[in-house]
Amino acid sequence: MLINLKKAAKRIKEDAITVYFAARDPRTPIIVRLLAFAIAAYAISPIDLIPDFIPVLGILDDIILLPLGIMLVVRLTPKEVLVDCRIKAQELAAKPTSRTAAAIIVLIWIFSAVTLGYWLM
Repeated sequence: MLINLKKAAKRIKEDAITVYFAARDPRTPIIVRLLAFAIAAYAISPIDLIPDFIPVLGILDDIILLPLGIMLVVRLTPKEVLVDCRIKAQELAAKPTSRTAAAIIVLIWIFSAVTLGYWLM
């Protein structure tokens, strides 16, 4: 069961990247591009529609709303665009990640938050 969850999470990650590429592709209809942009922004945003600390409901938006939005964009996107975007998403997902770069970004966010806190006081 854990293996199936990992596969599903990987598929959702690739689909979110696919939706991002579909939002940037000029061959995608404008309404679908706007929807795809909104879904991709929501997928990568640290701000949720329902905060995760709310029991059950906080996780439901990630489990239900995000996959439903991705499925809707995938269905509305022209097939040739979707094939190209999936290839780009698979190439991007296959690239190695850098923990050092992630640590630097986290440090920048912490520094920014501390600076803002100091400035507000």
